[in-house]
Amino acid sequence: MNVVIPDWAAVRTAWQFLKRHFAPTRLILAPSLTRDDGAGVYLKVESELPTGSFKVRGAVYALHAEMARRPVAEVVASSTGNHGAAVAWAAKSIGIPAKIFLPSGANPAKQSRIRALGAEIVEHGKDISEAAEAAEQYTRNGHAFFLNDATNSDVPAGTATIACEIFEQLPEVAAVWVPMGDTALIRGVASAAKHLRPEIRVVGVQAERAPAYYLSWKRGVPVPTSTCDTVADGLATRIPIRESVTAIRALVDEVRLVTETQMVGAIRHLLTEEHLVAEPAGAATTAACIADSFAARQGPLVLLLTGANISDVVLRQAVEFGESRR
Repeated sequence: MNVVIPDWAAVRTAWQFLKRHFAPTRLILAPSLTRDDGAGVYLKVESELPTGSFKVRGAVYALHAEMARRPVAEVVASSTGNHGAAVAWAAKSIGIPAKIFLPSGANPAKQSRIRALGAEIVEHGKDISEAAEAAEQYTRNGHAFFLNDATNSDVPAGTATIACEIFEQLPEVAAVWVPMGDTALIRGVASAAKHLRPEIRVVGVQAERAPAYYLSWKRGVPVPTSTCDTVADGLATRIPIRESVTAIRALVDEVRLVTETQMVGAIRHLLTEEHLVAEPAGAATTAACIADSFAARQGPLVLLLTGANISDVVLRQAVEFGESRR
């Protein structure tokens, strides 16, 4: 197991590399979320990256870093969708095959994106943990590189570049709220943010129905859950990794939970008020902010909008959610 908090040298290397591949994502003021007495709530729109989520940052950099160390003939990933699409995109850009292991019944919008990028899909298991076991088994003979974003040490250096961009775009930022699934995102963002400003507040947001890392962060030890049945497939983890728990305990100031209803409501809010499309995991920080009327009073607050790969079913739920409240 090689789970680490990226050091600043690794983050800077990743940042310089990724600048050659992607323009900085937008950081926009969200008027509908900013209170009159607040200092402003901003959205970091990671969903505008290729494949519609932040995941390409980690996948592209990690695959590049591995290929600098050794030849890679095939890359393999386990995913609920967005990481799989990111790995497929990275593999296609380099010209190597990709095989993506997904849980059975994974988000059809994300499956379609993976297939469009030319990767092979293998459906296995009821959740990401079982899909990951199958991917690891497939790569045990060493013929393929398993790019596991939960454990790969290069992925957080890629995700840390989000914080670097935020500080360039909004130097006075006081807090960053980050969706928390397998923790590679928040480990990277928090490590860079704390390096640039140790007093900055980093808040993780998890789904109430997938609280494994929330419970682990509170107790200081891995606390697995029996299920992670949430509409936010990007947050659906149930078996925390010990090293990741240690890392978020050191870096993350607070972890909040949001309900299914809050995330669906946040999807509608972002669509109607800010004209942005978000999947449930991507809308989780907005859901948490809406639930806390005091969120922006301590200075400029940045919410990560991490993905826009929403299924038709969930999008319809969000629209109907709003209609039912009129």
